[in-house]
Amino acid sequence: MFLQIKDSRDLVKIVDVQELIDPNSDIVHAKDQEGQEEQETDSYKKEDLVFPSGEKLPLCWLDANYRTAHAA
Repeated sequence: MFLQIKDSRDLVKIVDVQELIDPNSDIVHAKDQEGQEEQETDSYKKEDLVFPSGEKLPLCWLDANYRTAHAA
């Protein structure tokens, strides 16, 4: 799965999708997609990532308490 870094608009390839959807994890490991060579794995804050379309990540991937915090 590919995501985009908000500020730079660079694409990163997510290494472990389970880590991405885990709301208890603030970071995700991914590989930067620059050049033709495979890049080293790096960690990125989930809050700095969006889908390539520009859409934000689902709140349930970012906040373990999203149901109680946003129920009103």
